[in-house]
Amino acid sequence: MLKIDLFDFELPEELIAQYPVPKREMARLLVLHRKTGLIEHRVFKDIILYFKEGDLLVLNKTKVIKARLYGRRDDTGGKLEFLVTKIFEERRFEALAKPGRRAKQGVKIRIGKDILLEIKEITEGKRIVEIKHGPEIYTLLDKYGKVPLPPYIKREPRGEDEEWYQTVFAEIPGSIAAPTAGLHFTQEILTQLKQKGVLIEYILLHVGTGTFKPIKTKDITQHKMDAEYYEIPEKVLENIVKIKQSKGRLIACGTTTVRALESWSYDNTRSKGWTSLFIYPGYSFKVVDGMVTNFHLPKSTPLLMVSALAGRENIMKAYKEAVALKYRFFSYGDAMLIIP
Repeated sequence: MLKIDLFDFELPEELIAQYPVPKREMARLLVLHRKTGLIEHRVFKDIILYFKEGDLLVLNKTKVIKARLYGRRDDTGGKLEFLVTKIFEERRFEALAKPGRRAKQGVKIRIGKDILLEIKEITEGKRIVEIKHGPEIYTLLDKYGKVPLPPYIKREPRGEDEEWYQTVFAEIPGSIAAPTAGLHFTQEILTQLKQKGVLIEYILLHVGTGTFKPIKTKDITQHKMDAEYYEIPEKVLENIVKIKQSKGRLIACGTTTVRALESWSYDNTRSKGWTSLFIYPGYSFKVVDGMVTNFHLPKSTPLLMVSALAGRENIMKAYKEAVALKYRFFSYGDAMLIIP
């Protein structure tokens, strides 16, 4: 039995970043050499030093939607909050509702004066909601939605979060959380990497509840991931094969990119679809050699993934050092580079 308590650590609350650093590229960077356990301390713009000509960097081009909606019950006026977790079609979506007791089947919710929603059904705690009157869902979110900052950011979203909580290469709307490792990259860093002979490619994985769903089982292997949608373009698959044949390294940016690539694992029938892949220590990586990542929550699935890649002892030692040196943690925090 692989116990979740092995992946716990003490984290002072003041190290949970509430805002990003003023310049993306000036976040701190902990470099962990996965084979030796060597740790180095840098700033993120130094990441260029660790890439070689012929390496492949893969980024996730998903775009965060303003997925948090606030409304009132049409009958009682009671406040309701939705986090949109999946969009089925223009006028129908899935959401988490708070407080749940007010979000019963058949309840109608008003947003502003003219928009009326109805909860059509409840499935595994999630509400299936229909827009009865008002614009289609993306227009609705764009006008009334708020940036879905994680619950450990203890403040209301600001206008600046719409820029801060989005990567500079975000393109396709659909995520309810940012692929946060990518937040540190600037166009200048990407240009410098290309000039060094690093190939940069983009995949898509829309971040859903699966990425941050808490592990509630004592035995890690009993945890079930929620499915998330991904796509890997054919050109990217071809370039991965070429890079591997020429002994280049594949560095994935973020746990979402790792999940997408490892879900494919050279089987082209799996280049797109829904993945429930859960990566934890003992997993044998087929595609990824290294990764850029942030510092993750104790006992979380992303922490298990980085432990699978770099080894639990290496990760827990690096996290202990990061806490001692007051690195900033989680979505708006500092970064880690795990390299072979």
